[in-house]
Amino acid sequence: MVWLHCYMPIHPLYGHEGVRNRLAGAFASGRLPQALLLEGPAGVGKQRLGLWLAQLLLCDAPVAGGREPCGACRSCRLVLSLSHPDLHWFVPIELGKRGGDADKQVELVETALGEEMAARREKPLYEPTSGLAGHAIASVRLLLRRLALTPAIGRRKVVIIGDAERLIPQQGQEAAANALLKVLEEPPADAQFVLTASEPEALLPTILSRVVRVRLARLPDTIVTAFVQKELSLAEQDIVKQRVRSADGIPGRVLAVTGDRPGADAAAGEFLGAARGAGVGSYELALRQMPFQARGGFTAMLDALLARLRAEARAAGTPSRKLTEAIARVFEAREQAQGNVNPQLLAAVLSDDLAGV
Repeated sequence: MVWLHCYMPIHPLYGHEGVRNRLAGAFASGRLPQALLLEGPAGVGKQRLGLWLAQLLLCDAPVAGGREPCGACRSCRLVLSLSHPDLHWFVPIELGKRGGDADKQVELVETALGEEMAARREKPLYEPTSGLAGHAIASVRLLLRRLALTPAIGRRKVVIIGDAERLIPQQGQEAAANALLKVLEEPPADAQFVLTASEPEALLPTILSRVVRVRLARLPDTIVTAFVQKELSLAEQDIVKQRVRSADGIPGRVLAVTGDRPGADAAAGEFLGAARGAGVGSYELALRQMPFQARGGFTAMLDALLARLRAEARAAGTPSRKLTEAIARVFEAREQAQGNVNPQLLAAVLSDDLAGV
């Protein structure tokens, strides 16, 4: 007797019918671009749409004239359980330790990705990755290894690179993006690439020139309402309306409504304002940090701080040297917070670094 692992299937794809129809039509007619970039607000469903497209490409017997995955064949079931051997979903990861040589780093990345996929099988409605997570050069090396393999059970491999803008966590570290660029310049004939990005302009211009960009818009409230009612099992109308209103057309925001993200954003704004004021207020904020909170509220604040500074850099077009250095300092502080550094001391030093930015 063969025992099959039973995983919770990922939730259905909500909305984006127009984009789905265009992609399905291109696939059915043999005109689907080999490298796509799905772009749009964080949480709008870009990676879920990428998984739907992967299911269609890997389906054994597509229906509706080849425009829809059947949902019942072995390949469809494997995709929906994130277990298909020809589906390679790369997401930003945060390594707890770093290996010495390149092979060891690739092994660490593979283990971390495996753990993340296992977590998403158990909890398909996942929250955004941390600010420190990214696509390191070891992730791209792992991708290259998998591209060299022959498809296991289908005719093609599908590679999804979620949050592709994390290929460049800060200026001066473009190695991973350049390695991916070489793959996109001469992609294997049996591979389909789907990149997603909330900040597409953060990608190298040379990468943008080698993908077909597809924009995903916010969803109507009716679609978000259906998502809230079915996926979160909420029936109380007042609560449903509140969640839908706060989502503003982005289902992913619903998942963070009860979390600490609003508090982290507010704390980041307060910290940045005090640091730029270069007064005693910044040191008062530093002293408020709990000594043993480095993996909790403090790291959430640093994640929000990174998001704020990156948004300022995008708005500036060509960010100043001070702003670029500030992003690097926060990134370093976020990494140090994973160790045994006292958050109070770390916050005080970071405050000095951000003064005058």
